[in-house]
Amino acid sequence: MRIVIAEDDSLLREGLALLLKAEGIDVVATVANAADFLAAVGEHGPDVAIVDVRMPPTHTDEGIVAAVEARRRRPELAVLVLSAYVEQAFATELFTTGGSGLGYLLKERVGRVEEFLDALRRVAGGGTAIDPEVVAQLMVRTRPDKRLERLSARERDVLALMAEGLGNSAIAERLVVTDGAVHKHIRSIFAKLDLAPTDSADRRVTAVLRYLKATGAR
Repeated sequence: MRIVIAEDDSLLREGLALLLKAEGIDVVATVANAADFLAAVGEHGPDVAIVDVRMPPTHTDEGIVAAVEARRRRPELAVLVLSAYVEQAFATELFTTGGSGLGYLLKERVGRVEEFLDALRRVAGGGTAIDPEVVAQLMVRTRPDKRLERLSARERDVLALMAEGLGNSAIAERLVVTDGAVHKHIRSIFAKLDLAPTDSADRRVTAVLRYLKATGAR
């Protein structure tokens, strides 16, 4: 796995690089701003980019804009975005670009090394990883979409865990149910969200994107 890190906080940037190198991961570049990040992606062709949401010069949305642009240039690039706190609009913007291999974590999650590395590996493998706090705040702040109201309480639990990027076995473990039960719930979710087996898009990704869009709508 080859990684570019874009983070303006030098301590966090170098700390991430040391952590990943200790895990045998190839950190091909570490940069402090969005322009250098895009240049590094073009030069090194990494598998994954870890990107801070806010970077110089304005410390507003440079990181998220650069992440979206990097994905436009290299659709196969997996992106894990880091943020100091939940930024609802940015989380929604990132995931509504579509595709696989996307993650959004709070920076505090980096300190929980195993959780962080698990999320990184899921994203690198084409999955999704969304910080549980992001999911929780989106649910609290907003009203559910009408289509989500078709789901049972257990189905909503399953979909929320899907949005965090968990696979079926991890969801089963979290909810203390069988893998078969999770599979049935997911099939029911697809049916209630009108996602037919013939849909060309990945139904799991589409369900998560609808969930994020619905819970992120004002």
